[in-house]
Amino acid sequence: MAWTRFLVTGAGGFIGATLARRLLEEGGEVSVLLRKDTDPWRLADLLPRLRVFEGDVTDRELAARAVAESRPEVIYHLAAHGGAENQNEVSRILQTNLLGTSAMLEASAGSSVRLFVHAGSSSEYGYKSGPMRETDRLEPNSAYAVGKAAATHLCSLAATRAAFSIVTLRLFSVYGPWETPTRLVPTILRRCLRGEPLHMVAKDTARDFIFVGDIMEVLRSWEALERARGEVLNLGTGIQTTMEAFVAAALEITGSRSEVFWGAMPSRPWDTVAWVASCEKAQRVLGWKASVPLREGLRKTLDWIRDRDRDAR
Repeated sequence: MAWTRFLVTGAGGFIGATLARRLLEEGGEVSVLLRKDTDPWRLADLLPRLRVFEGDVTDRELAARAVAESRPEVIYHLAAHGGAENQNEVSRILQTNLLGTSAMLEASAGSSVRLFVHAGSSSEYGYKSGPMRETDRLEPNSAYAVGKAAATHLCSLAATRAAFSIVTLRLFSVYGPWETPTRLVPTILRRCLRGEPLHMVAKDTARDFIFVGDIMEVLRSWEALERARGEVLNLGTGIQTTMEAFVAAALEITGSRSEVFWGAMPSRPWDTVAWVASCEKAQRVLGWKASVPLREGLRKTLDWIRDRDRDAR
């Protein structure tokens, strides 16, 4: 591994923990920033091998100390708040997503950092009628989306001045092993395994589902990301999947006969019939394209769920 020292914020989350695990497996020196109230269940078996800095990402002194002591070549800034339905406190959403990003960028100045990767969100776009492109006007429709869009703008500004590369990756609907159990994919797969009814939103509600393994490939493409200084890049599959198609795939791979009740769940503010990434820029700039089809990704996730549930008995 040519790049060896990494600092991951938001390491207790789905993507952060998956990344920390992968980097350790490949021989990296991995430091993580964890909130004191984080349940580190995803990292339980890794903690002895990680350098942990405990506190809030908005704490500028903590951010500076974490960067100074871990001396990372790459910072993965994945910490965020507001992506879950129960995270609705506007002040905390904005503080974490914007001021936390500011703190990490400030701490990186004059350090050993070569690459700063900021996790953006497809939510920044708001409602669009077709594939979302990086050149589209941002029309965020929630406090979370506003905070993420502002953080992206801040990173783009900082990229024009910093001595290191800063890249924003706008993530679409990432799923896979280690995802929060109450999220859509693990919930539906487990209910299918148990033969329980599926209470769904409207069947034409759409997502661009991307397997976490495809995201890991991008996050570890250090040279390509370093060359992409200042870029904002969508990470999705470019394939729009309706809830009807998603449920059909889940029923098929589990062999389930669960009954489906369409429209039984009210639509959420972010539910729409059009949600898909334009991925041409990521392919052109990084030479990357998502490679894991939905059914394959769901099977990998299902295998992980079965293994974890078996171990928990």
